[in-house]
Amino acid sequence: MQDHQDISIREYQTQVDEWIKTIGVRYFSELTNTAILMEEVGEVARIMSRLYGEQSFKKPEMAATAPADLADEMADVLFVLVCLANQTGVDLTQAIQKNMDKKTTRDAQRHASNEKLK
Repeated sequence: MQDHQDISIREYQTQVDEWIKTIGVRYFSELTNTAILMEEVGEVARIMSRLYGEQSFKKPEMAATAPADLADEMADVLFVLVCLANQTGVDLTQAIQKNMDKKTTRDAQRHASNEKLK
């Protein structure tokens, strides 16, 4: 069992790739993984709508496990997203940094001057 310590996005991409190739046998197709990603995002949405929205859990005991379930479903989303990044040659570390730079430049004043956020 691996030591649970902080890892970088790049390290996670490598871990997922190694897991797929040794335990998972091979990657599902990109289209299949896209469908799986949508399914996992739906599971996050289901829990969010019950924890923070107006929907209720079907069984009261489900509410007690919901925060842990939410964390697990978010991790599932990340796992499948990393699979897709690996399959399509996306370096998520670079992509995240470029995206943050873009948002910082584009939105430097946008949110600060948004009256709806005050």
